Amino acid sequence: MRFFVGVTDYNWYKVHASRLQVDEVNFWRPSPDAGFKALKTGEPFLFKLHSPRNFIVGGGFFTKFLQLPVSLAWEAFGNGNGANTFLEVRQKIAKYRRQQVSPEEDPRIGCIILTEPFFFPESDWIPCPDNFSLNIVSGKGYDTDEPMGASLWADVSGRLVKTQASDPGPATVAAIHAARFGAPVLVMPRLGQGAFRLLITDAYEHRCAMTGERTRPALEAAHIKPYSRGGPHELSNGILLRSDLHK
Repeated sequence: MRFFVGVTDYNWYKVHASRLQVDEVNFWRPSPDAGFKALKTGEPFLFKLHSPRNFIVGGGFFTKFLQLPVSLAWEAFGNGNGANTFLEVRQKIAKYRRQQVSPEEDPRIGCIILTEPFFFPESDWIPCPDNFSLNIVSGKGYDTDEPMGASLWADVSGRLVKTQASDPGPATVAAIHAARFGAPVLVMPRLGQGAFRLLITDAYEHRCAMTGERTRPALEAAHIKPYSRGGPHELSNGILLRSDLHK
């Protein structure tokens, strides 16, 4: 099984770890040209803190990579972006780009959408693998078929068993099962509301399915079977509609 270890800052981790329940996170990258092809849907993505905190502190399951204006990323995920305010996200983008973001600008960022996230308490942080160079800026891929990858994933899965919620998602269950029985199976993670919205919007190419309308504030990701009646946050249960038609 492949997985990826991405580098993030302590404040991003702290915002999420302090929340009682986190269904999804946006592991964003400040560059408008960012891409991500290291994982398939359902493969694990782990969080490693910047040096000198060289520890793995949690992870999630890869769902989709999208390039989005920061306003849409904030609308979809809010503090799931690892910040408490929209202004804070803009300030972080400016910091990492090393250039000012003007008040009128809506910068595009690379969004690695992760669902079923998990965060370890500091007592369970995992020391960074020996072959993870401190010069790595974005991250590094591993495979459980290799000794280093197998050892690291054994540490992660052991902590997953301890930290899993009372109702673990399908990708979490599959990952724990794979660690115990050696039969890795990719499972579509359980989507949160923000991921559902963005995946439906992307699948319909930002157009209302009935009218072709493309004005973003006028579009809504609708459930075919209503969520209130048990309809899931799944791509197959979604359709992009102009808001008046949705209502």
